[in-house]
Amino acid sequence: MTETTSHFNSRHFKAADPFHREWQVEFRWLQTGISIRHADTVDVKFELRSGDEVQEKVIALPHPLLLELSKSSGVPLTDPWCMRLATAHLRIMLRTWEDMDKTLVTLSLPDLERALNAVDTAARAA
Repeated sequence: MTETTSHFNSRHFKAADPFHREWQVEFRWLQTGISIRHADTVDVKFELRSGDEVQEKVIALPHPLLLELSKSSGVPLTDPWCMRLATAHLRIMLRTWEDMDKTLVTLSLPDLERALNAVDTAARAA
């Protein structure tokens, strides 16, 4: 995977849910979880809008798992990579409606690996 995937927009994108609604998604911020909730994570916040409905989602990427994934994949641990992983997971959430009842979603290693696979697929398609 190349670190530059210009066609994988993490800052603003549209996605459909299983109920045929279109969501406008805006990136809000990326910061370490330790600074806001004493967690060893990289937190990525998004705002989602569909019609009058507005939701906030924080995708929490556990730092130890990010280090493990970075080492096994050979991809440097950077803010853009974290944004891509969080975006990929949020797209999966919207498509499947999995965990959409939660505001804070902490990823497991299988979640991160699935997101990495989605990022890699988008990079190959670009």
